[in-house]
Amino acid sequence: MANAGQESTHIEPANTGLLERLFKIEKHGSSVKTELVAGLTTFVTMAYIIFVNPAIMADAGLDYGAAFVATCIGAALGCFLMGLYANWPVGLAPGMGLNAFFTYTVVGDMGYAWEIALGAVFLSGVLFMIMSLSKIREWLLDSIPMSLRYAMGAGVGLFLGIIGLKSAGIVVANPATLLTIGSFTEPAALLGGICFLMIAVLSYRNVFGAILLSILTVTAIGWGLGIVEYGGLVSAPPSLAPTFMALDIAGAFQVSMISVILAFLFVNIFDTAGTLMGVAHRAHLVDQDGKIENLPRALKADSTSSVVGSFVGCTPVTSYVESASGVAAGGRTGLTAVTVGVLFCLAVFFAPLAGMIPAYATAGALIYVAMLMMSGLAHIEWDDLSDTIPAIMTVIMMPLTYSITNGIAIGFITYGVMKLLTGQHKEVSISMYLLCVIFIANFAFM
Repeated sequence: MANAGQESTHIEPANTGLLERLFKIEKHGSSVKTELVAGLTTFVTMAYIIFVNPAIMADAGLDYGAAFVATCIGAALGCFLMGLYANWPVGLAPGMGLNAFFTYTVVGDMGYAWEIALGAVFLSGVLFMIMSLSKIREWLLDSIPMSLRYAMGAGVGLFLGIIGLKSAGIVVANPATLLTIGSFTEPAALLGGICFLMIAVLSYRNVFGAILLSILTVTAIGWGLGIVEYGGLVSAPPSLAPTFMALDIAGAFQVSMISVILAFLFVNIFDTAGTLMGVAHRAHLVDQDGKIENLPRALKADSTSSVVGSFVGCTPVTSYVESASGVAAGGRTGLTAVTVGVLFCLAVFFAPLAGMIPAYATAGALIYVAMLMMSGLAHIEWDDLSDTIPAIMTVIMMPLTYSITNGIAIGFITYGVMKLLTGQHKEVSISMYLLCVIFIANFAFM
């Protein structure tokens, strides 16, 4: 019996020995089962990107099937990097807001080919990597005031909301008033509104996979009404060839692309920083001195994911705040992220299901995500007009000009001018003034 007991204690760790060495699961007070469940939880809460991102990228001219596979592969690679290198329970995927900026501003409004836009994604990712390896990241983060950081996130959210409302037909063009409400007698507008409300209610009630469940439910309703065509559930993955290594890096080396690259960079940096900080506290990765475990590695994994993602045809791949759901389920290590990555790999076989999802279903998700991103406005100091007015300009000019770049530029310029002319110029860093000059030059020569 003693020998049998000794043998069993030797064999059992052999199955989890590699996992323990890689992820230090016991040290973080977790278990393999808990990490796997946490990974599944995170995947389900962020799986909507599998349906939403290809639809947005297809509007930029990318092949839908290739964009679907690129979304899954880009997300999987990002998750593997985060899990294996940084040992963080964070899932990654193409960033919401950044994909809309890519399609509707850089390609749609500015007229660049999507290959050049992918080149800009690559360059912004390289800059992010360089910053993650040096003191530049801290220098840039410290130079931009908190009010503008929160405003950028909220502005991107409002921009997403407008896209979702337009996509569902809830908001439509009007020659007299520019915009007006659409007709809810149209199935798309009605089902888009139902999808949004369903997500909001289910999320409030903490229903598992609220966004994914709502998208699939509304799609099923559309199928029952005869406005969605059933195309199957599982098939061999579509070809990635149309987007693989299609980025045009040389084409992105243009003066007019500087503001685009900076917009990708800024939004990615602050979105990543906010997400990682929040998840770190929830996952107990912060020690008594306030030091965050492996934060430099997490930032490097995130920035590298953007570069790698551009090779397959993805907009910046970034950390998802939905990872908090997996942390709440007990995820504490990189095994959670690796689990998410494996599930994204398996998702490539569900291309027919993704192709069935109508625009109004993904629109409901866009509107809901937009509402969540607007919450950053609560942190702005509303008593100081020299902070408030630039922040408001940043937020409202993104959707009104249909451009994240323009919103950031106008907000930054407004901030610099107001601080300079109200005798508060010492509160503005040299780097902030430099950015203002760059944005002014961009407007002058665009």
